Amino acid sequence: MIKLNDYLYDGETIFRILQKYMDDLEASAMDSHNQIDIVHCSFLETIYELLEHNEFLTSQSQRIREFYKYMVEKYYYLAFTFKGRIKSIIRSEEKFNRYIVDFIYEYYQRYHHFPAIQEVKEKLSCFRDLIAYRIVISLPKCHLKEGQDREEEEIKLLYEIANALPSFLSEQGFAVVKSNLEGRECSDLLDENLRDIYRDYVHEPTSAGYRSLHLTLFDEMARCYVEVQLRTKAMDDSAEIGNSNHLRYVKAQEQQHSRRNEIPVGECLYFDEAYERVVALEDIDLSKIDVNMFTAENNSLINDGCGLFRGRQILPFEHLSRFQNGLVD
Repeated sequence: MIKLNDYLYDGETIFRILQKYMDDLEASAMDSHNQIDIVHCSFLETIYELLEHNEFLTSQSQRIREFYKYMVEKYYYLAFTFKGRIKSIIRSEEKFNRYIVDFIYEYYQRYHHFPAIQEVKEKLSCFRDLIAYRIVISLPKCHLKEGQDREEEEIKLLYEIANALPSFLSEQGFAVVKSNLEGRECSDLLDENLRDIYRDYVHEPTSAGYRSLHLTLFDEMARCYVEVQLRTKAMDDSAEIGNSNHLRYVKAQEQQHSRRNEIPVGECLYFDEAYERVVALEDIDLSKIDVNMFTAENNSLINDGCGLFRGRQILPFEHLSRFQNGLVD
């Protein structure tokens, strides 16, 4: 079976790795009439194009920058960052195959038989976060009035910003996309007409404790989807270096292993191949791979200049609050 791991040890560039992987996967898929691997190739081609063509990303980030300028003026007392990234090759590959594992398992549990190929293919058409922008805010302690709780005030500001964001970006060529997340409640701080477009993990965190507001947009100029995430600094710390980051990884691994145990090997080819690819990526020793512009001492100390593991950075915009003795109204 062909998997990404097999191409990470020859000192190639990330583009060469993707091209070889796509070519071999497509040839194998044509020989075996594997329709899911054909979809897989199209997915990899999308990532390749995102990494290769920077012109539309320049335009996109400059239009996102307009909201940053708005925030600099309106929320001058806040510290905040705008981060942008293309999802990393390893995370993208892992997510694609995890979707297959999750969908087939959940379908099998519900109907006691495996889904048709077309149903799996339709499930794999929903990737909308390959490009993501993140707004992280922090309210300096010097701007808190006596008796105010910092977390509570930051969350109020986060929803205030979330309420302004969709209409602002619609004027910059972004179309709002309704959320496909059902059964999750939204905070009353979110405008009622926006509750069907946000995924509110702030009001209702995930089981791993992850908290963030997610908004999906379609960039009508670049003809691609983007995701915008809004967090406080405490939420961002938890997601990136804290408990929710670790717990999400542990829970994901436990879930995959339990699902493998319930679907016998050989019962569903697409499940078997996707599961093997996920496990191979989870078990990878980053210090041993040889990819141009990538170095790792271990799986924590990483210098990624190609977007293999960390994700390719598009932008940071940063605004630091100046210390003020006076309170902000």
